[in-house]
This record gives sequence, structure tokens and C-alpha cells, in this order.
Amino acid sequence: MNNSYDTDIVLIGAGIMSATLGIMLKELMPGVSIEIYERLNEVAVESSDAWNNAGTGHSALCELNYTPERPDGTIDASKAVGIVDQFEISKQFWAYLVEQKLIENPSRFISPVPHMSFVWGDDNVNYLKKRYEKLQEYPLFQGMQFSDNHEQLKEWIPLIMHNRDASQKVAATKMNIGTDVDFGALTRAILDNLKNRDGVHLHTSHEVRNLKKQKDGSWKLKIKNLETEEVKCVTTKFVFIGAGGGSLSLLEKSHIPEGKGYGGFPVSGQWLRCTNPEVIAQHAAKVYGKPAVGAPPMSDPHLDTRMINGKRALLFGPFAGFSTKFLKNGSFWDLPLSIKWSNILPMLKVGLTNFQLVKYLIQQIKQTQSDRVNALRKFVTDAKPEDWELEVAGQRVQVIKNDPKKGGILQFGTELVAAADGSIAALLGASPGASTSVSIMLNVIERCFKSQFNSGEWQQKIKQMIPTFGESAMQNPALYLQAREHTAEVLKLVL
Repeated sequence: MNNSYDTDIVLIGAGIMSATLGIMLKELMPGVSIEIYERLNEVAVESSDAWNNAGTGHSALCELNYTPERPDGTIDASKAVGIVDQFEISKQFWAYLVEQKLIENPSRFISPVPHMSFVWGDDNVNYLKKRYEKLQEYPLFQGMQFSDNHEQLKEWIPLIMHNRDASQKVAATKMNIGTDVDFGALTRAILDNLKNRDGVHLHTSHEVRNLKKQKDGSWKLKIKNLETEEVKCVTTKFVFIGAGGGSLSLLEKSHIPEGKGYGGFPVSGQWLRCTNPEVIAQHAAKVYGKPAVGAPPMSDPHLDTRMINGKRALLFGPFAGFSTKFLKNGSFWDLPLSIKWSNILPMLKVGLTNFQLVKYLIQQIKQTQSDRVNALRKFVTDAKPEDWELEVAGQRVQVIKNDPKKGGILQFGTELVAAADGSIAALLGASPGASTSVSIMLNVIERCFKSQFNSGEWQQKIKQMIPTFGESAMQNPALYLQAREHTAEVLKLVL
């Protein structure tokens, strides 16, 4: 890269995405210089924080919204198959980092926790059985168990089955290879390595206020030190905007054609957090149910065992809310200021056509603590209000994008927006984000460093970092299952 620039690469936001991209690029280009800017005074405290939604390890083993039922009654497993593959890629890369001693003690960020789906009622039990049978066709779902037997389920999930009506029709699936990931801890571990390497600097309390493309193709960024009020300019050849809910504003300021027409719809989250150690000790699984009618896909209710800062926690939710903030530590002006002439029509169209979502959010906002406990009691029948307290989670900004036919669509998931020349990329959206961060960042590298990515040297290095890179689980299941076994050993996931 041209030495006249202040730095080769700028990463905006010190969360799991920037950390992953930074360490991947440093492995591929050891001599590259990287500047990382984070507006808060700590890293990984927004969406990457374990309390702010990103502490689950989404791998499609139990999340029912990834396997919708088609109108003809068959199960669409395509999204689940893609996500489980991407999560295996993430685990392989993390295992590489551990083996290369780039991060230490994987138990600090990843733990074995069974992943389960749990439903009740004839229709839902039939659906779960069909889902189970469909997933048996795919190698990465090998080992899944199904049961509709109350006695078996009492062994699997005693807290959920305690005092449950013996006549109620229930069913569950179980995958023992499930995990819990504390993405805050993982992000900090990666950044601790990065900031101690030559050419890498991490700046907290620094906010990127503006960015502008220069005639030579580089980018000039205006950055404010929020502690000293000093403003400086930095020029760089490549910019990655991984600022969570703050990415949309910076993408708009870049004025790249590829970024026009995008909008954001913020949804806030809340959890019921168990405060009773005796109750926490009775449950050791991530148990997902079916979302309510009209609920967005990321709102599958779940009773979730997590390891946070080395301590076991139990959460139930998520419950949705609405705020015009795009970040938990953002501004109420985030949504209004994001509305531009280029995206106002898609945003209006989405607002007019998503009545079910609006209705769901209104119902959620009106909920009392008693309402939330009653929702919990569908999972834990004898839950006591005094054992649970409200925990405010992070903000999720769902992507609104222009659509030639519908005018505008609300897209759940993540969206990578990159300039045609590869000089800048931004990541928008939410779940399953963090869990598929390695695959997403590989996509960034492929699109923005195309010639190097396709070189034999980089292909060989990526294959070293990710053994299944370029392969298919359906065509080469033995390689995937071998890699799964190896990563489980390296990451200390063997039950």
C-alpha cells in the first residue's frame, strides 16, 4: 500500500467484527498498519457484550426461526444449513488463534452448553418432528436427538418440566455439541493481541465524525478525541465500518453509490435475568421455543444458560421495545437523522406494510413485569417473580433496503455493503452476526482485497486458518466432522 497514507487500514468500532477482520488481515499481511477507533472508553461494550444479545453462539441447532415451515407443510432448512456451516468456520478460526497462541484459555470465551428446541401443542410438536427429520439429511446436524416423552424431557430439562401438566403434549430436540460464546471476552482477547503487534494502534474515546474520499482513491477521516476534544484527520487506503448501529450514519456520510437507499429500524431488547443461584443451577441448556405471531425472527423466546465473565447466568427473553437510538449508548436523534431523500421511500414503504411487527412492538412496550413473568411461566411453570429482574439489552438495527418490486423491505440478518473499488465496506444489521463473524469478514476480504484473496499464498494461508475453507459439508462430510472434532478438542468443548 502507498506509504504516503497515515495508515493502511482503519477499523471503526472495537467490537467482534473489527477485531476479527483486524487479526485476519494481520495474519495475511503481517506488515500492514491498522488503526482502530472506538467512540466509547472501553471495547466490546455495545452489541458484542454478553448482556447485549451477542452471548449465545447462534449455530442453527435450536433456533426455530432458521427453519420455517413452507405453506405446503415442508421445512425449509436452507438458512439453518448455511448458518451451521458458518459457525463451524468461526470455531475453526478461533481454534487456529488458540493453537498459534494469539489468544489464551478458550474457556474464557466459549463453553459447551447443549442447544435445545422445546415446543408444546399438537401443531408445534408435529412441526418439530418434521424439522428434526429434515435436518437428519445434513451431516452437521448429526447427533440431534428428538423426544416427546415427558420422562425423557425431565432428564434433559428438569427446570422446564417441573410441575408441568402430564397431559400436555410437548417435544424437544437436543444437540449436545452446542456452545455458549461470550463475544465480549473473545473480542477483548483478540484486541489484546492486536494492540501489542507492530503497526496496530487501538484508540478508545475516539469518534469518527466524517469521512471523505480523496481524488487518489484514499479516504480522509475526521476523528474527535472525546476526552481532550482534539480533532485530527487521518488518511487511509481502506476503511471498515463495524460500528454496529452506528454504521448506517457513517455509510451515509461516505456517499458511495452502493450505500444509497439503506435505512435502519431500531429494536431495543430486554431480558429477565435470574438472581436465584438455586434456580440457575437447575438449568444447563439453551432452550428455544417458537416466536409469537407477528414477532420478528430474532425474537424466538428462549431460556438461556450463559457463561459471563466465568460465571453461569440464566436469562429468559428477549422482550422487545422501541427506541430511536441506534446504539445502547447512542442518541435519540439517531433514527431521525438517518432519514435521507435516498432512503425515505423504502422506510415509508416498510412502515406501511409491516403492521404485524408494529402491533407486536406496541404489545411488547405495554408489557408489565407481571406480563413478562407470565411469558416465562410457559417455560418455567412455577417461576417466582422475586427470582427474576429486568436486564436491558442492546439495540438492534434491522436493515431497510430499497426493493425494485416492493419499494422497500425490512431485512433480518446482516448486510455487507462494499464500494465497487473495495476501498470501504460497512456492516449493517443484527443476528446471527457475531456467531458468523469469521465468514462475514472473509466476505469483506474477498470483496475488498480481491487480487490478494485469489492468490495462491492467501488461499493457502486461509486454508491453514480454516481447514474447511472452499469445501462443502454435503460433498465432504468427513472433513467437516474431522474439523469439528479437532476444534472441540482445541477449544476444550469435549463434554
